[in-house]
Amino acid sequence: MNRTGSPPPLWGAAGKAGYVLSCLAAALVLVISGFSYFVVKDVSDIGGSHAINSGPSIGAQNILIMGLESRTYWNGNILPNNILNALHAGSAQGVANGVGGNATNTLILIHIPAGGKKAVGFSIPRDDWVTYPTAYDGETQGKIDQAYGLAMAAEEDTLRTQNPNLSQDQIAFQGNEAGRAATVATVEQLTGVHIDHFAEVNLDGFYELASVLGGVEVCLIHPVRYDPNSGFYAHKAGLQHLNAAMALAFVRQRDGLANGDLDRTHRQQAFLDSVMQSLRTDGVLSDLTKIDSLLSIAKQYVITDSGWDLLDFASQMRALTSGNLVFHTLPIVGYETIDGQDANQVNPTYIKEIVQNTFYPPAASSASSASPSPKPTAESSADAAKTTVDVFNGGNTAGLAGEVSTALVKQGYQAGQISDTNALSTTEVLYGAGASTSASTIASEFSVTATASSTVAAGHVEVMLGADAALPTTSATPSSSAVAIPTTGAQGGAVTAEDGIPCVD
Repeated sequence: MNRTGSPPPLWGAAGKAGYVLSCLAAALVLVISGFSYFVVKDVSDIGGSHAINSGPSIGAQNILIMGLESRTYWNGNILPNNILNALHAGSAQGVANGVGGNATNTLILIHIPAGGKKAVGFSIPRDDWVTYPTAYDGETQGKIDQAYGLAMAAEEDTLRTQNPNLSQDQIAFQGNEAGRAATVATVEQLTGVHIDHFAEVNLDGFYELASVLGGVEVCLIHPVRYDPNSGFYAHKAGLQHLNAAMALAFVRQRDGLANGDLDRTHRQQAFLDSVMQSLRTDGVLSDLTKIDSLLSIAKQYVITDSGWDLLDFASQMRALTSGNLVFHTLPIVGYETIDGQDANQVNPTYIKEIVQNTFYPPAASSASSASPSPKPTAESSADAAKTTVDVFNGGNTAGLAGEVSTALVKQGYQAGQISDTNALSTTEVLYGAGASTSASTIASEFSVTATASSTVAAGHVEVMLGADAALPTTSATPSSSAVAIPTTGAQGGAVTAEDGIPCVD
């Protein structure tokens, strides 16, 4: 995979939701499961995007999995009819007339704690109505899956106007980079957590992966009538084997399901659990031919941030099993029609609390010893909303960086990086341009003085926790009283299974 910023090689169809799971299986599950030395070079070839500044590849990290609904190659050329027909994606004429687009119809945010033995993920429903971090193609609000296409269109229009000598390949590459950056920024704003890495894959790649694996085992709660839009059907309930074509249809179906796209997220989660189980139990990782084929698919179809070292990542992920990977779906408030579009109404504050408490659960001991702090003023609240806080733990309390970030988000600050750092005896608060007021307020909670730093980004505050650090007390609550993840309603409960193959609708 080209890591220089030039357009990557053609990587095939980018189709409807569900294909994103091949990204996890090819780009993550393979390295999670471990490799022999002779595939090191192949793994290092996966990557290619400079859309974000990558975080650490070892230790705690947040990973966004995303994919597009596009029915074109990455350079904008429409897929041939034989491929569109195989993918149940309409016709070339339909695409030419506006069918499809560049929407991230599948978004899965995964948190890997330090050590890598467990992981937790949230599927983000594609119809969630959000406010974008900035205007994309003139739009400040819209569905979360539209951020990619809007930013991409705006960037391509600008490039054509300002530099007419650019090739279509160059324009398309930069357009996709803008879309990826916009999607990451939008998810960060909705969830309140910083994203260290992302992976993007497509429908065609999903099909190829499922073919190499020889299909996949799934479990259905009920028989399923034939769905003409996806091509999926099942005559019986229970455990069953799907070939590549039916596996693709399984993760694409939403029509005919009781909760539509929300039920489809459960299928995607279940599929990933099943793939992980298959890789570990069916001898795939001892079959050199299959390993080579899977890596070839990853290099051809998977785009990741170029700073993500998958080999370093693999070194801490070998102990992860499907039983230790738990998926949830972010809750919605209800359904509504906005600007003529069917959309999900969401509560961003509620979502931030859920994600923060799930990814970085506060320790009851430190939270219970907290004492109240003065309520923030209107002026300080306005400054907080414009400030991103990065928290680095150099103290003695494991997990304190996450707890501090959660407490500061509850005060109105934007979550930034959360990580460990070298040991520090005392806490330091550093700030970049435009963040002095927020830095002073945060520093007062640690009884230190904030210091300006040219190495800190504008609008950011860095909290370097020392051995003397304790949890900020404003809005802090014990984990027992934290907002719980909903287990009922349209989003349902967690998708998990001890045997690696959960049953879903």
